[in-house]
Amino acid sequence: MKRKLLSGALALVMLAGCTAPVPDTQKLPDDGGEETRVAYVPLDNRPVNTDRVEYLAGSLGYELVMPDAEDYRTRLDEQPMGESGLKYGDRAALYEWVLEQEDSGCDRYILSLDQLLSGGLVNSRCFTGADVTLGDGTTMTETELIESLIAALSAPENEIWVIDTVMRLAPTVGYDGNTLEDYSTLREYAMLARPELSGDELTIENIVKNYPLDESGSVIAFDEDITSAYFKARERKLELIDCALKATEGMDNVRFLIGVDDSAPSASIQTNELAWLRRAIDGRGAVLSGADEDGMLAVCKMYAELDCSGALPELRVRYFGGSENSAMSAYDHQTAAEVVAAHLDYLGLDSTDSDTADRLELIVLTMPADESKKSRYISDAIAALKENRKNGVATVLMDASRNKYGADFQSRLVKSTELGFLMGYAGYYDLANASGIALANGVARWLCLAQGGPRTQVQLDDFRRTLADSLIKDICYKNDVKIELDAYIRGELGGDPDNFCRSGTDPDDVLTKARQLLDESAAPVLDNLAHSSYLTDLDGGTAGFGSLSVKDLSFPWLRIFELHIFLEAH
Repeated sequence: MKRKLLSGALALVMLAGCTAPVPDTQKLPDDGGEETRVAYVPLDNRPVNTDRVEYLAGSLGYELVMPDAEDYRTRLDEQPMGESGLKYGDRAALYEWVLEQEDSGCDRYILSLDQLLSGGLVNSRCFTGADVTLGDGTTMTETELIESLIAALSAPENEIWVIDTVMRLAPTVGYDGNTLEDYSTLREYAMLARPELSGDELTIENIVKNYPLDESGSVIAFDEDITSAYFKARERKLELIDCALKATEGMDNVRFLIGVDDSAPSASIQTNELAWLRRAIDGRGAVLSGADEDGMLAVCKMYAELDCSGALPELRVRYFGGSENSAMSAYDHQTAAEVVAAHLDYLGLDSTDSDTADRLELIVLTMPADESKKSRYISDAIAALKENRKNGVATVLMDASRNKYGADFQSRLVKSTELGFLMGYAGYYDLANASGIALANGVARWLCLAQGGPRTQVQLDDFRRTLADSLIKDICYKNDVKIELDAYIRGELGGDPDNFCRSGTDPDDVLTKARQLLDESAAPVLDNLAHSSYLTDLDGGTAGFGSLSVKDLSFPWLRIFELHIFLEAH
């Protein structure tokens, strides 16, 4: 089993005679005074949009405040509804919550339009619109809601990040009655190239007119009952972001970040939408591959712009695996190098080839270009990590290999490197998501050290959680625990791992098994961290990372794909 491979890491660490480095003895206060408050309406209630953003914000000294979790929760088919009776977020409650934050004196915001206007990412893929009725009985159209919200936040001292998505090629399996067959056939239909628009012809009206047409202008045969609602959902998203852009014209304190949800390496129904969006928000934000990590990117960008006086590191990128000029999956519309470059550009980072000490380095393991060289690619990446550790170079690691090395890379990573020395890590999601997660964490950490480092124990503990959360989920859970949980639910419980409610599976039974598996699988990673040093400054100073333990687990979507972990810092 993969878990046994990773378990060997603990024995190797012990056999090597590795002892824990000197603990960090700096006396940081538990409370550093008033924190900067950031009001955050997340894309949905998955941990990538909540836990990870909260940890990152906390590591920078921000107090991230969010609405009541029930107001932005997504419920898959057959799952119980909340008090509102909705299977998606409560748009009225969220709107009123934002106004409450403004009335209380908050002046920093990160707001998901998908959540505020559609009740979350999943519902935005199939929602065709409806008026919103507020608590006092007032009814607003969706465009009126946007315009009212922007007007309420129009004070010049406010700093606002608006995040949104380009609708993916097909809706979510297991939501609104969609099956895997529905998803596959609609995705195949959407992947066909449409007539390409440019110049004055690139308008929302023309984009929508071309939805039913193939590249030559002929109508593509498909069920009109399906395409009618599908086209309306796509059109609605374009019109709503257009409304938000127009409502904020001339407001330099409003920035946009548009994530490209699941896409394709070739021209598709998204191509004209992407061209229109990139032109529409030029100079006001960015359109980036990925979506789930945009909350983290917004936090990092906010910190860089508002709290760090533009002091950004030079960044060196090193690829291992030889596939950086290829798309890493069928869901990427750019090559690995293009995705990374776009993220660097958004964060304002210049890449460099120089081997200087005052820099941040990104190491990316891609899929193997040559299967016969897999072991060499791994060895070279590990050697680069060790070299950077020896030289005190701040390093971010991104595993974009999509498990093409099996468990070999992760096993050697745990056995022979100091995980706690990393500034950021990601490897669970596709390349686009991993780029945003790893870079947001790593760049934010570098900037924090450039400002003198954490000022409270809470900040330091949250930095440790940002890194450990990624390592445990992306190495232990993804590659080991999740696989065994799937087999356990299907085999022993006779249930559905993609929706416990569909099969009447008791979540507590799954949690008990998950805890047992994770305790065993995560032990080598947690031990490695406890025997690691971390950078305390940008001059190469280090201290002991310290120990962490898994305290709480839950499945917020009542399926095994997402896992909430709370890590207790000791």
